[in-house]
Amino acid sequence: MALIQPPMMVHGGAHPARAMRMMIRDLARGSSGVTEGNDLRVSPLSTPGAGVRVGDGSAVVRGASWAQGSYTQYNVGDAIVPIAPTGAAARSDLVTLRVEDPEYEGTRDPLTQDIGYFHVVSGVSPRTFDPPAGMTAIPLARIDIPSNTATITSAMITDLRSIANPRKERTLYTASPAGDQDWAGNPAGTFVAWPPAARWNIAVPSWATTARIVLNIAGVQVLQGGIWAHSAWKLGTVQGQSVTSDTGKTDGSERIHLISADTRSIPAAMRGTVQPLTAMIALDSDQAGVLQADVVTTAICDVDFSEGVV
Repeated sequence: MALIQPPMMVHGGAHPARAMRMMIRDLARGSSGVTEGNDLRVSPLSTPGAGVRVGDGSAVVRGASWAQGSYTQYNVGDAIVPIAPTGAAARSDLVTLRVEDPEYEGTRDPLTQDIGYFHVVSGVSPRTFDPPAGMTAIPLARIDIPSNTATITSAMITDLRSIANPRKERTLYTASPAGDQDWAGNPAGTFVAWPPAARWNIAVPSWATTARIVLNIAGVQVLQGGIWAHSAWKLGTVQGQSVTSDTGKTDGSERIHLISADTRSIPAAMRGTVQPLTAMIALDSDQAGVLQADVVTTAICDVDFSEGVV
């Protein structure tokens, strides 16, 4: 096939619609999905009944055919999508955002009919996650409806949205104590913030739904005997999984690395705020050993925020 002429944007040229769609496809990096985490969310009707509502938002819908390009579509306000009642048997329906371009499928007239619309594929498998092959559409939700039911509730709605190009933000933080910072533990071995140098104030992006954090306190000295400890990180009110350090019995000193890593969801209340990120340690004072962070200890924290649907 020859190059499509003229290239975007040549002054005085007549550009086919497909050229614009291919530009959308390229700018979206070939991805389909909603634009931001709360876009086009499917919910029950305000007064639950035989339908659902699709909220505000926009999306990119990639064409099912090669070189068809991608379409953009946005919705303002709640769109009501009817869902037929079930009879004696249960049924699953797939709610999609569909683009029916007559150049590639269907016979809709762009001058008089909706080319982009919310479309229900009725009677799909309860394990369906994608529109039928050959349909230019993105999935929004699957409605799993019990038998003899005419009212759609939240429990019947499975969110199938994905973000076309989710935002990510990754930052590396480091710190080192200016002097000795010792911790001998407490009787209960409960978590405390330690070492004091390993603390940063983190701006949580307003769009972040997930944090992947790896924290390493490198070159911690163990003095006076062995330790049994658990290290973790804490961002605001969210604490990651702990990792155990066990030196066994020892009479001398040694240096160890305390590491912790976890993937945790970000509560809505924390998004768009500044939160403290601290190293946490649980050290039982019944053990003989003492932990010391000093001038040759370095705290290294890798924080990776990512966006997901909400």
